[in-house]
Amino acid sequence: MLSTSTSYTLLTRDLTRTLKITADEPLVARETAYYRENITKVKSIDDLLADNRLFTYAMKAAGLGDMAYAKAFMRQVLEGGIDDRTSFANTLADRRYREFVKVFNFARYGETTTAFNRTQQGTIDNYIRQSLEEDAGQSNEGVRLALYFSRQAGKINSAYDVLADRALLTVVQTALGISSATSSLDIDKQADQLSDRLDFDDFKDAGPAGCRSSSNASQRCGMSTTRKAHRKCRASWRHSHWSSGSTSIC
Repeated sequence: MLSTSTSYTLLTRDLTRTLKITADEPLVARETAYYRENITKVKSIDDLLADNRLFTYAMKAAGLGDMAYAKAFMRQVLEGGIDDRTSFANTLADRRYREFVKVFNFARYGETTTAFNRTQQGTIDNYIRQSLEEDAGQSNEGVRLALYFSRQAGKINSAYDVLADRALLTVVQTALGISSATSSLDIDKQADQLSDRLDFDDFKDAGPAGCRSSSNASQRCGMSTTRKAHRKCRASWRHSHWSSGSTSIC
């Protein structure tokens, strides 16, 4: 079996080509064609929820595929919108729900919601990327996490963004050698622990490479961090039990 770093490099060396291959897979191509042909016919929350194929596609594109069954919950998420800071979507810790409402903001745009590019090609692009990550995860969960991190890193502004996303937290904990047992600590203490070891302003420069080769041929996780965090990251790659198994991050 290929190592995580090798598998990741093979997938991302020409990411455009890799995504094209994913888009051409029969199931992905079929569902994408259906979505492209029908999404502009959706004029309301009721319309979106009534078409299970469209709704499931949209949910997977947002990384919420495992919640596609929860239509009553998602109706509540959508109906409240995000303009009101106290809306249901804005009170949820998982930011993916707010992102979903941004794309399908019927509360603000009504019947014109699906006329925007973010609802059409933007959602298609996200669906294909999600499909790539899921496919990679079937053989190596570490590659899936690395791909996910590289996609999300630029959106991280604080420790709370990491703590609100289980996948991101897994990557960061592993890279810095932080025990998963710390997740049972008070949320503010966890945030302080991460803030002490990471410079979140640098995450915006992490770029698309989830694992990059360093000059000494070791690997480092795809996050721009403080010097101390870089040392921890390299050490975790060498010594973590993930480094040689199918779930290594870097």
